Amino acid sequence: VQLQASGGGLVQAGDSLRLSCAASGRSFSSYHMGWFRQAPGKEREFVAVISWSGGSTYYENSVKGRFTIPRDNAKNMVYLQMNSLKPEDTAVYYCAAATRVSSVHYTSAYGYWGQGTLVTVSS
Repeated sequence: VQLQASGGGLVQAGDSLRLSCAASGRSFSSYHMGWFRQAPGKEREFVAVISWSGGSTYYENSVKGRFTIPRDNAKNMVYLQMNSLKPEDTAVYYCAAATRVSSVHYTSAYGYWGQGTLVTVSS
């Protein structure tokens, strides 16, 4: 599966932004899909994951209550809706398709990655 992330940009603290990830391939609906982010000088970190059916989601603690990760299997799309953005959310955001069904908060669970989209939150 090939992934294309988009929607990043420069916003102010408190603003909202929606990232999109378009997937190619007929098997999209069989993958758990995740979002990760990487700030300058830091390792890539888990943000959120949604199960293949959309029935389960899991979030990193710092984004709980602010971010959601909906998906639309009919359109081969997964999104990251980000509300109440903070300067510490500044990073390159990556969508990824999990090739393992366990430990999905680790990058090693993901076999397919998008190219990343930059989100900058100014204070």
